[in-house]
Amino acid sequence: MHTLMISDVYFPRINGVSTSIETFRQALGRHGVSSTLIAPAYPAGPASDGDDIVRIPSHYLPIDPEDRIMQRRHIRALLPRLREHPPALVHAQTPFIAHYAGLELAQALGVPCVGTYHTFFEEYLYHYVRYAPRRWMRALARDFSRRQCNALDAVIVPSSAMRDTLTRYGVTTPLHVLPTGIPCAGFHGGDGAQFRQRYGIDASRKVLLFVGRVAHEKNIELLLEATAALRARHPEVLLVITGEGPALSALRAHSRRLGIDDHVRFLGYLDRHRELHDCYRAADLFVFASRTETQGLVLLEAMAMGTPVVALAKMGTCDILNPERGCRIAPDSASGFAAVVDELLNDAPLRQRLAVEAHAYARTWSAEAMGERLVALYRQWGGLPASDETATDAVTAPDDPCYLMSLR
Repeated sequence: MHTLMISDVYFPRINGVSTSIETFRQALGRHGVSSTLIAPAYPAGPASDGDDIVRIPSHYLPIDPEDRIMQRRHIRALLPRLREHPPALVHAQTPFIAHYAGLELAQALGVPCVGTYHTFFEEYLYHYVRYAPRRWMRALARDFSRRQCNALDAVIVPSSAMRDTLTRYGVTTPLHVLPTGIPCAGFHGGDGAQFRQRYGIDASRKVLLFVGRVAHEKNIELLLEATAALRARHPEVLLVITGEGPALSALRAHSRRLGIDDHVRFLGYLDRHRELHDCYRAADLFVFASRTETQGLVLLEAMAMGTPVVALAKMGTCDILNPERGCRIAPDSASGFAAVVDELLNDAPLRQRLAVEAHAYARTWSAEAMGERLVALYRQWGGLPASDETATDAVTAPDDPCYLMSLR
C-alpha cells in the first residue's frame, strides 16, 4: 500500500508536526505501508532527502520567518506522474497550502483525502495578529477549522481533548483519536555530565529544562516567573530553554525584567538525535507550561529519556499527564508551579523514582503501536481489506524507488 502525505512544514524546521510526520512515516514503513511526502524546500535545507520526499519551491512567510509557503503550481505539476500510480489516499498534515493542495490532488486522483489536526488554532492566531480582538480571532479560528475538517473524508486528532473541541466547533467529519507515538529505540543513551561540562553548568546545580518551539503560545513566561520565585529556596537553579521561535526576544527581555539572566540559558536548537539526548540527561526536571498543546509529544520524549516532568494539564497534555506516572501536574500560576518544582528538587529519592517510572510509562506510547493503528485506518479509508498486507489493486503504487524518484 502506498499513500501520499503533504505538509506545509517538515525538517529542517523543527516542531511537533515535523516530528509526528517523521515518526509515523517510519512506523508505517515497518508495517509495509510506503509514503511519499510533499513538503517545502527551505533555503538552508538538507543537501539531499530520501527518494520519498518531494521538496516544493517555497516563499518567505513574513508573519513567521521560520515557515514557508509552497508554490501551488509546482504541486499541480506532480499530477501526471501521480496519475500513473495513484496513492490509496492523500493525507494532509497542515491547514494551509497543504490542505487545499491535498484536496485538489485527491479529487484529481479519485482517492480520499484525510487530515491530521495538529494545532489548537483557537489559542494560537491571536498571538500573531495582535491588532485584532482576541474573541474575533477565536471565532475565526473555529470557523476556519470547522470548514476545513468538514471538507475532509476523515480527521485524525492527537488527543481526546482535541476531539471534543472539534465536536463543539460543529465538525461532523469522523474524528479518530490517534496520538503520535515514541520511537523507543531512538531515545536512549545521552551523557548529562558531558553536556553540563560543555556548557559550563556545575554538576551540583539544579537544572530545569524546556524543549520546544520558543513561541508565545508555549507560555514560557510562566516558566521564567516560576524560576524567579524559586531563587529564594534554590539560589543556583537554572532554567535551560532549547529551541528557536518568534518569542525569543520578548522572553529575553522578560528575563532581564525579572532579574534572572544568571538563572536562564537560551541554547537555540540542538541536534535532536545526539545533543538533545545529552540535554535531557543533564536536567533534573522537564518543565512545560503550554495551555494549547494538542498532544504534548515533547513530554513523552523527556519521559523516555528518564527525565521527570512538571507541567500544566491543559488540552492534549491531559491524556499524558493525568495518570501522574513519571510526572507531577502543576497549578496554572507561577507560585503554584514553583511550589511543585521546589518539592521535587528537595527530594532526590522521589525524583529518582519518578525517573524510572517516566521511562517505563513512555514505552506504553510506542510508535509501533500507533503506527499499526494508522495502518488499519489507512486500509479502511483506502478501501483495502484489513487482512490484505500485499494489496496491489488500482489505487496503490509500487514501492519502486524509480517511481518515487520520478516525483522529485
